[in-house]
Amino acid sequence: MSNKHSSTKVESHGFLHDQKIRRITGDIFAHLFLAILAVIWLVPIVWVFAESFNKNTAPYTSSFFPKEWTLDNYKVLFTDRNVLDFPKMFMTTFIIACFTCVISVIFVLSVAYCMSRMRFRVRKTFMNVVLILGMFPGIMAVTAIYFILKALGLSSGAMTTVALILVYSAGSGAGFYVMKGYMDTIPTSLDEAALLDGCTRFQVFYKIIIPICKPMIVYQAIIGFLTPWLDFVMAKVICRTQSNYTVALGLWLMLQKEYIQNWYARFAAAAVVISIPIAILFIVMQRFYQESMSGSVKG
Repeated sequence: MSNKHSSTKVESHGFLHDQKIRRITGDIFAHLFLAILAVIWLVPIVWVFAESFNKNTAPYTSSFFPKEWTLDNYKVLFTDRNVLDFPKMFMTTFIIACFTCVISVIFVLSVAYCMSRMRFRVRKTFMNVVLILGMFPGIMAVTAIYFILKALGLSSGAMTTVALILVYSAGSGAGFYVMKGYMDTIPTSLDEAALLDGCTRFQVFYKIIIPICKPMIVYQAIIGFLTPWLDFVMAKVICRTQSNYTVALGLWLMLQKEYIQNWYARFAAAAVVISIPIAILFIVMQRFYQESMSGSVKG
């Protein structure tokens, strides 16, 4: 009996030892895989950042890091407005992104609240139509959108900025499904209790639904800002002259054959500058997201 008991102990110890080795081996391979992915992800970012300080503005270099470093690319980017007016492109895009961010948040919140809390005859039909339309790429409607804007007189001059704000804001309304799904998790008993206490529908929406939906508001604000900031296709169709270009079109223009020899390093500098508002937005919004999540857990 003692021999059997000791052999069982040895087998159990060997099994646990093998499990530990397999777990350690799996962790090593997982961390190696993640490290390789991190390097692949970081190398282009490091290269663009280093290239932005390259004194050689030509697109072809013999080394990964610049041989001569300079800040002239950043200086020329904001001072030389004769060829490409990057500061104006930056401000135009920033204004469009800010307005789109605010309007899209209000629009999506309103539509999601109606779809989640209200019941009317064409509600399901509307949701099904929006779901089906969402399956088709937005680029299919570019031509129709352009001719509608042209008929309204919004396709030329300073009105292209208004046109882009309208297009990006209106397009965000179809993305209410995520917000609606989050609102569906909020108990309707909160609404009923507030209505019994004398609150109106708007007060229920403003004082109860919006504070609870802060995580999704943060998400929608980020999406609403990034859409015009990074979009190329819609901006290229609507903006017909260089004076109305956004930063995406400005970057594309810097790589054209007539500019690339002198603007390649400045293209890298512009890419770094464009990434700064995005980084700031994520840092600020992440703080609000964490605060809202901790508040909802405490509640």
